[in-house]
Amino acid sequence: MPQGSISVAPVVSRADRRRFIDLPYALHAREPHWVPPLRRNERRRLSPRHNPFHEHADVQLWLAWRGDRVVGRVAGIDDRLHDRTHRECITWFGFFEATDREVAVALLHAVEEHARAHGSTAVRGPVNPSLNESVGLLVDAFDEDPYVLMPYNPASYSGFVEAAGYQKAKDLLAWDFDMRVSLPDPVARLSQRLVQRSRVRMRTVRLTRRGFAEDIDHLKVIYRSAWAANWGFVPPTDAEIERLAHDLKPVLDPDLVFFAEAAGRAVGVVVAIPDVNQVLKRMKGRLFPFGMFHFLRRNHVITRARVLLLGVLPDFQRRGLYPLLIGELHRRGLTRGYQRGELSWTLEDNDAINTGIVAAGGRRYKTYRVYQKPL
Repeated sequence: MPQGSISVAPVVSRADRRRFIDLPYALHAREPHWVPPLRRNERRRLSPRHNPFHEHADVQLWLAWRGDRVVGRVAGIDDRLHDRTHRECITWFGFFEATDREVAVALLHAVEEHARAHGSTAVRGPVNPSLNESVGLLVDAFDEDPYVLMPYNPASYSGFVEAAGYQKAKDLLAWDFDMRVSLPDPVARLSQRLVQRSRVRMRTVRLTRRGFAEDIDHLKVIYRSAWAANWGFVPPTDAEIERLAHDLKPVLDPDLVFFAEAAGRAVGVVVAIPDVNQVLKRMKGRLFPFGMFHFLRRNHVITRARVLLLGVLPDFQRRGLYPLLIGELHRRGLTRGYQRGELSWTLEDNDAINTGIVAAGGRRYKTYRVYQKPL
């Protein structure tokens, strides 16, 4: 059993912030399936100067100490845009790490006290820092490496959170595709018929400065419209979408990012990105001195891709564009030599989308859980 009392203190100094960022690298150093993110990216994600999420949200960070040793961390997140969108007052918790159950309970208690003072009716999470980025607690499939921008945590964490009185709010599903296996015949035939009959054409993303900016604008419209009715969805601001797009641009495989156009109008979009986690795992969270070597060789290492977005404007969703987009993505991925793919995430109760994924050969293989505790 852990010995010594626990104290939880807010992050107030640069040294504290460095401890907050560094903690996961120490806790999970021997975990074979944890992929260390770039420290630079983690610093920027928590920086109001670099992450426009902070323009509409307040983020309070805490560290848990046992004596002179840091044993946990958590963030309390008050997202004003979420509260306005859903007409509720919720505090979110995120960036959660804990060495044991006692530490976890103490950290979440700090978030709850903060939430009560803020007038929140519940605490929900984890989000890092929102549903539009890394979200959920992994509750199964701990023997698999996470794909890019997806979280990973030890199996014990769900028990830690539940011990603090939290219950499931929603499960998010990740789907595995073996790209070396042909699409099921019904989907392949449907896709082929749609190609022959449809007046929709596929267009690859443009990477010129002007073209990329225009395509980001098309993506904003489709993303906000296609996901508007989803549980918990908050339309990201222009600045948030542009930041993520420009952050991902250096690692994009352009063939995996494309639009469906009807009469010159972008009506659907697919965004899949190479799984750079396969490279980051070798880089130990740092570009220098040796990480850059692995990064520059990434095309020789990456065999997987993650589908981040697959969306269609609402007035086109009944016109068969989903099978058309899936068929096109499968063809492009196979041509580019990818062996596996992940589509993540979907809501557990989004039956229409999940049924279509199964029909296309997807295998549900991971579950990420969002928890909630009423106050």
